[in-house]
Amino acid sequence: MSADIDIDLPDRSRVLSLIQHVPARQGDRRHNSGVYIQNIPRDPVLDCAAIDYETAEQRGYFKIDLLNLGVYQLIQDQAHYDRMLAQEPDWAKLWQDSDWAKSLIHVGNYTDLLSAMRPDSIPRMAAFISIIRPGKAHLQGHSWDRVFESVWDGDDSRGYTFKKSHAVSYARLVALHMNLIYPANQSD
Repeated sequence: MSADIDIDLPDRSRVLSLIQHVPARQGDRRHNSGVYIQNIPRDPVLDCAAIDYETAEQRGYFKIDLLNLGVYQLIQDQAHYDRMLAQEPDWAKLWQDSDWAKSLIHVGNYTDLLSAMRPDSIPRMAAFISIIRPGKAHLQGHSWDRVFESVWDGDDSRGYTFKKSHAVSYARLVALHMNLIYPANQSD
């Protein structure tokens, strides 16, 4: 079984304190975010799985990545989250205010590319997030028509790529973050 489950949390330590788990292993160290909630062989010295996550997957173990995302700490309550998620962000602010854009999750290190490509929708932001990964970096600076010709083709021969589902989820998170730190309707 090959699965990739990421769960975004405001504070992963709270969840981990509630469940029995074994941290995953990546090479000769603990994985940054992966855990097993199964009874996997444990390395008592490193206090993590005794086998790396790739071997564990081959043996049928199931790793879950629990990711800390401070963005969620900005949410006041469910109604606030729903409102901010539903709101169309001020996309132009991405290329009009590079200092502000630098504070955004996932895209803050790419302000020059944001300014050049000007993603202005969830689909374009998803493609943007994909082309900042090595496997699709050759599409940077091209027209959106050219980008969409191959951004989701599954070719990872040039390096790490994002699946469309991950990229769309991350694009929605970027839009949410934009709205949380600069809502189009400043009354929130």
